[in-house]
Amino acid sequence: MSFLWPTMLALLLLIPLGAWLYLLVGARRRGRLAGFGGLAVEPSAAAPARRTRLRRRVTAAFFVVGSTVMVIALARPQAVLSLPRLEGTVILAFDVSGSMAADDLKPTRMEAAKAAARAFIERQPASVQIGVVAFSDGGLSVQAPSNQQADVLAAISRLTPTRGTSVGQGILASLKVIAAQEAGSNPDYYTNRSPSASPSPSPTPVPAGTHTSAVIVLLTDGENNQSPDPLQAAQAAADRGVRIYTVGVGSAAGADLKIDGFTVHTQLDEPTLQQISQISDGSYYKADNADQLHSIYDNLDSQLVLKPQATEITSIFAGASLLILLIGGVSSLAWLGRVP
Repeated sequence: MSFLWPTMLALLLLIPLGAWLYLLVGARRRGRLAGFGGLAVEPSAAAPARRTRLRRRVTAAFFVVGSTVMVIALARPQAVLSLPRLEGTVILAFDVSGSMAADDLKPTRMEAAKAAARAFIERQPASVQIGVVAFSDGGLSVQAPSNQQADVLAAISRLTPTRGTSVGQGILASLKVIAAQEAGSNPDYYTNRSPSASPSPSPTPVPAGTHTSAVIVLLTDGENNQSPDPLQAAQAAADRGVRIYTVGVGSAAGADLKIDGFTVHTQLDEPTLQQISQISDGSYYKADNADQLHSIYDNLDSQLVLKPQATEITSIFAGASLLILLIGGVSSLAWLGRVP
């Protein structure tokens, strides 16, 4: 257990001081009573006197415990609790290959993809966990699934175009993040350049689209020049029932890029992106129609998960302290005719 205002715990030092003053006042009261002639106590009155002392101590104990719990409440305690919540997971897989620097979508394909992703993120409710995967010739998890939109947007803003393109690696990296999220562990931050890389162990195939609590949104121009085959990677997603929604970034006419002194022509590969979405029972969109992306959430079903979360439990301690103090006050009035 931790505290938001731990300095308030210093007030606990006042409780033993208050108890000492209470005992001191009680001792002086008894001393004054004893000074009235030193009257002997009749045997018949001894038992009631002992019972009264016991009741006085019990009621005082209620006030000490209640005051202690109240001070703990003032320090605003927190505890890590496993709370149930409905969640869905969306993995934004960004193509960060060199071709995303093309300007057939203004200002560049990369900036157009970022704009489409930002518009999508800002429409999502807090129940959706959004992660970010970047891929070029390898796949890299750059933001674990989170409902903190500021963190996700910051991760997207840091992306810049690099090297070649492996759409398949982007899909496989996204599947790994989904698997880690559902297993309750943090995804590895890794780059995997092995052409034969695939998630393991291989699950028993299920019908495409049956895994409805997590989806992949693939933002890319679709030009693939690295292994593995993106259609095989899409089939791996389909075997897990994970839908892939592809977002085509670029134009069919394409654009010329200067790379290392060479002029390279790059263009949007819509047929490949359409096949990827069809294999996994997803849908294909164009980045210039990014407003349609909100329909992805309509196909995302939340699942009930238990997640450890730091939760303030001040109200529990405050309620318990008031209850204890109330019991002590009622007991004191009933037994002693006064509040100690």
